[in-house]
Amino acid sequence: QVQLVESGGGLVQTGGSLRLSCAASGLTFDWYPMGWFRQAPGQEREFVSTISWSGGTTLYTDSVKGRFTISRDNAENTVYLQMNSLKPEDTAVYYCAAGKRWHAPETTPASFNYWGRGTQVTVSS
Repeated sequence: QVQLVESGGGLVQTGGSLRLSCAASGLTFDWYPMGWFRQAPGQEREFVSTISWSGGTTLYTDSVKGRFTISRDNAENTVYLQMNSLKPEDTAVYYCAAGKRWHAPETTPASFNYWGRGTQVTVSS
């Protein structure tokens, strides 16, 4: 059974930083591209970032480029999202997701097969 468990969310002031982690189990982690999505109240789930199974390719939505960094540790079956210079508009539930094995990283929710339950990130102004 595949499990993705996010951690590291919380309340932070504008300009602050958080590091999200997602621990994966039940799958051969380094076969899968991994991604982060977020969903604010009343809005659709949106793509934030993704990383290839090797870690060699990363993609970001424009609004987080230069502020967020995705990385992975295949030995620890964990993917990270370092979030710096946080803004109130980054407030959302952040979800970790595993894509289709051996596929290139993609940016649509439908391209991801497994999802975590999410972790809340709140940025106060």
